[in-house]
Amino acid sequence: MQLPRRQFLNLAASAVAMPALLRNARADTYPSRPVHLLVGFPPGGAADIIARLTGQMLSERLGQPFVVENRGSAGQQIAAEAVVKAEPDGYTLLLMANPNVINAMLNPNLDFNFIGDLAPVGGVDLNPLILEVTPSLPVHSVPELIAYTKAHPGQINMASGGVGSTPHLAGELFKMMTGINMLHVPYRGDAPAITDLLAGQDQVMFDLILLSLSHIRSGALRGLAVTSAKRLPTLPDLPPVADFVPGYEAFAWQGVAAPKNTPAEIVAKLNNEINKALADPKIASRLTDLGGVPMPLTPAAFGQLIASEVEKWGKVIKFANIKTG
Repeated sequence: MQLPRRQFLNLAASAVAMPALLRNARADTYPSRPVHLLVGFPPGGAADIIARLTGQMLSERLGQPFVVENRGSAGQQIAAEAVVKAEPDGYTLLLMANPNVINAMLNPNLDFNFIGDLAPVGGVDLNPLILEVTPSLPVHSVPELIAYTKAHPGQINMASGGVGSTPHLAGELFKMMTGINMLHVPYRGDAPAITDLLAGQDQVMFDLILLSLSHIRSGALRGLAVTSAKRLPTLPDLPPVADFVPGYEAFAWQGVAAPKNTPAEIVAKLNNEINKALADPKIASRLTDLGGVPMPLTPAAFGQLIASEVEKWGKVIKFANIKTG
């Protein structure tokens, strides 16, 4: 039996529209149960704090708990691998941070493709660092530090929270761009590194503002510059390193990623809610208090940031011959 032309066209149009209707329905009902936000760092650190703030703001906006799970070990990749292998339905997400990307480059034998197997959702914040020195070091500016280090090659210790950490690579980038020679001294975390810096056993450190701000304000450490492109409201008296080393910029960042093949409409919904939350003055103020800057990005722009970080830090890793083994 042949269908009348008009009935046939109506049925055809309905068939075409059905997938779109299903996608919209899926986005409208998401999330209908708790969402797990995995973070590859232990409780109490900067990434964990940002993860909990992100979870809180998404819970408030979407009406379901966003449960933060800390899976901090193995170069931050256990959490990433769990998200990669999760069902791509939006209910398992990763609080992605730049150490994830760095460690993926330092560990090429992972069982998954860190970049290809995760879908960027959006940025949350970026965290510039402070270039700081122990007060016993007779330098008060970036040019003085460069000159002093060149006059004392290999005699200045540069502390960091570990091989491949953001402070480590920020320091190696500085060395690469200035031609100076400092001895890298890695620690098991930022806290013991700062302890030895305060004691004068090390002389220089690039560190997250959140962790060093009180020491800078008390005078226990001397801040020389910030690693952002512009001055920061938190430390308005400190110039950017780029004022003296053109093109220099280094920062930690956090964002949200989902398993590859997560429906685009769910990614878009999460991105929209994250960006709306970051526009809230209360959230922006909270991030500023933590030494960060809100970083609202589209999924595509966040993906571009990740790609640029891979290129940038890959060059630094090669220059400094950084290895984890």
